[in-house]
Amino acid sequence: MNGLIFLAKHAVWLAAVILVVGCASIPDQPPQIQRISPEELERIMPKQVPNLSLDEIVQLSQAKVPAEQIIQKIKESQSQYALTPSQVLEMGQKGVDAKVLDYIQASHEQAIRDGFAEELNKREQMKLQEQQKLKREYQLRKPYYDPWWGYSRSPYWGYPRPYYGPGMFYRFGF
Repeated sequence: MNGLIFLAKHAVWLAAVILVVGCASIPDQPPQIQRISPEELERIMPKQVPNLSLDEIVQLSQAKVPAEQIIQKIKESQSQYALTPSQVLEMGQKGVDAKVLDYIQASHEQAIRDGFAEELNKREQMKLQEQQKLKREYQLRKPYYDPWWGYSRSPYWGYPRPYYGPGMFYRFGF
């Protein structure tokens, strides 16, 4: 009798362990990280558009034009600069105000952020469209199941198809 109880306890524990192990799931695949190639990075990075040249900025600064007016001229000309640190130091030594250099650097960083945000949004939209396409394909392949009528691959997608066979009476309790 004790041996039977011993076996029953171990059988219950074994069943519980099998149930827990069976419920554990492993992800199908690790998440994929899409890296940006150098060509894509070159395309995303903002291009330098010096409509107002750096020499003109230096000349305006040496002519004692206020920094706010120089910044306004840069905004109006829609100029974009990708300055290296040595260029920033050189312009500072030539008399360009720190506010102007800060604005040039900040506008370049904002353009970079905007470019990356636009690229991320574009990729997300493509991913959503792909998911919707897969969902539509799945729904077209999946047979419709109605508990009253059974499986249906009829043109009545989503509606019960008319079925008047012998199973009808069994399903409705006649």
